Amino acid sequence: MNLLTSSPVEGGHHHHMRAINTIRLAGGLREAVEQGILTTGIMYEAVRKGIDLVLAGSIRDDGPLPDVITDVIEAQMRMREAVQGAGIVLMISTMLHSIATGNLLPAHVRTVAVDINPATVTKLADRGSWQAIGLVTDAELFLRELVLALDLAEE
Repeated sequence: MNLLTSSPVEGGHHHHMRAINTIRLAGGLREAVEQGILTTGIMYEAVRKGIDLVLAGSIRDDGPLPDVITDVIEAQMRMREAVQGAGIVLMISTMLHSIATGNLLPAHVRTVAVDINPATVTKLADRGSWQAIGLVTDAELFLRELVLALDLAEE
């Protein structure tokens, strides 16, 4: 995908494999940040701020990244620990992790799923997470507006 024109790029589907291999070569996400390879984005900010990441693998993984938990039982346990005590969960652009997390949450936890794909945001409610609110929009645009709103709220 050409980020300037939003049009498909020939061979663009190979980019995610190049990204995975670059992170693997660095040793993981944290190492990629420390080495200046990963310099922007959600993962970069999570690593930079010391936010715990739980990345669960699937049978379809192309990598997986070194940080991915490939044992499904261990991944589920870590996901449960990560959301323990949460009052609101914001899920952005990760359908499989969003659905899995939504299914682990108690019904009283407010849940917001943000994705450009309408099917992604409706799947949570379709699979029993009735408390989920879906917002169909570009993740980067949503995050930019969220940061702006939070900055204004602090003033």
